[in-house]
Amino acid sequence: MPDDPAAPALFCFGLGYTALRLAESLRADGWSVAGTCRTATRRDELRRTGIAAFRFDPDPGEARESGELLARATALLCSVPPDADGDPALRRYRDRIAAALRLRWAGYLSSTGVYGDRGGAWVDEDSPAAPTDPRARRRFDAECAWRALPASDGVPVHVFRLAGIYGPGRNALDRVRTGEARRIVKPGHVFSRIHLDDAVAVLRASMRRPNPGAVYNVCDDEPAPGADVIAFAAALLDAPPPPELPFDRAQLSPQALRFYADDRRVRNDRIKRELGVRLRYPDYRTGLRALLKE
Repeated sequence: MPDDPAAPALFCFGLGYTALRLAESLRADGWSVAGTCRTATRRDELRRTGIAAFRFDPDPGEARESGELLARATALLCSVPPDADGDPALRRYRDRIAAALRLRWAGYLSSTGVYGDRGGAWVDEDSPAAPTDPRARRRFDAECAWRALPASDGVPVHVFRLAGIYGPGRNALDRVRTGEARRIVKPGHVFSRIHLDDAVAVLRASMRRPNPGAVYNVCDDEPAPGADVIAFAAALLDAPPPPELPFDRAQLSPQALRFYADDRRVRNDRIKRELGVRLRYPDYRTGLRALLKE
C-alpha cells in the first residue's frame, strides 16, 4: 500500500469471489488492496496481480506485515464464513481491527439465510432473523459479533445480507454447458439471487455513504424458482432443458435439502432508497443474457 496517508486502502479478510471483484473495481480507481487467503499458493498468485495477500494463519513475518497494512486501511471487508467457534477473523484479529484507526467503513458479508423459512412471504431488513439452518445461525451470530464492534471499538460496521451470487464462471449457463444442471421442481419454492457486479455496486455505494450499524439486503427484484432459471439458461444456449425432477425424487444432499427447506422473498428497497443503487441486472434474465454476451 502507498505511503500517502490520504490514499484509500482496502483490507479483506477472505479474498474470494465477491471480495476480488470489489478489489478489481477499487484498484481501477487508484485504491490499494491487501487481504488474506487460505494457502501460500493462492497468496503467491494474488501477489502476482498486485494484491498484497497473506495467509489467514500467517507466519510471524507475514503477521507483522499484514498487521501494518491493516492498520493503514481506510476500508475493511470480511467475507470469511463463520465456523462452529464463531467468526475466525474476529477470533484472530479483533485487537488489530480495533486498532485500525483510519477505518471509515467496514463491511461484513452475511446471508439472507438468516431470515429462515417464511413460507414464501416477503422479508426486509426490519424482519427478525429466524435462521433454521445451522450455518445460517452461525452467520447471524457472526453478524451480531461484528455489529457489537462499533459500541466497544469504534469500528464502522455495515452488514450485507447477500442472496445467492452468480456471475462469470459461476452461473446457470455454465451448469447447463457442463451437463451439471438439474431442473428440480418444488411447487411454490422461490429464492433470491444477485449478480456479482450488482453486489459490488452495493458495497461501493455504501462506502460512499457510510451509515455504521446499517443492515442491507443485497438481492435482485425477482425471487424465482431455480427450475425457471435453468430452463431460461438452456433456452439462451439453444439447448434442451434438463427434464423436470420432482423435489421428492431428487435425492439431494443434506446441504441442498436445507436450502430447499427455506422459502422466502427478500425485499431490496433499502439499497435503492438509502444508497441510491440502480441494479444493472434486476432479474436473472437480464443477468444471464449479459453473461452470455461476455
